[in-house]
Amino acid sequence: RNITEMRRVMRDKRKWLDYIITVPATVLCAPVLVGIAIWVRLDSPGPVFFRQKRVGIHQNYFEILKFRTMRTDTPENVPTHLLEHPEQYITKSGKFLRATSLDELPQLFNILKGDMSIIGPRPALPREVAQYGEFDKLRLLVKPGLSCYWQISGRSDIPFDEWMKLDVKYIREMNLLTDIKIILLTFPAVIKGDGAY
Repeated sequence: RNITEMRRVMRDKRKWLDYIITVPATVLCAPVLVGIAIWVRLDSPGPVFFRQKRVGIHQNYFEILKFRTMRTDTPENVPTHLLEHPEQYITKSGKFLRATSLDELPQLFNILKGDMSIIGPRPALPREVAQYGEFDKLRLLVKPGLSCYWQISGRSDIPFDEWMKLDVKYIREMNLLTDIKIILLTFPAVIKGDGAY
């Protein structure tokens, strides 16, 4: 599919799916969100939430929301895998939240706000997008998502080039059935914890 057709697919993306899933999910997860927030706050000094600038659809910036999993003295804007001895910065609660991907739950609010979708390429950091080639930029034609092919295929165990190919594959295949398939496969992938930092 060419870029024009991809843009058409993006416009036709079923926005209602995000709200049908996210609104009840947020309500059902409210006790879990509150419980985790209390745990994070008691576990180490600092804010409950981690906020970071990410690149969304059409290279528009937004602030992603996660539960804080690292100490406040962690070097800023450095991915965990690039830190020297990252384990020294991860909190006790953070280790569990990362392993189970529960630190991502606050992104339900990003979806409700309209910055993200349930399914879509994971939101990138600005400095990552600055290094994108033309092929990689195709992943910016749609809203970033909470889950995607990368999330269910090994996450951090996947090389960068393969990750980009999976995102473009999603854009080319994007439809309701693809979204439902990824949603259903996300749960066992999270439970297995493959590729989680």
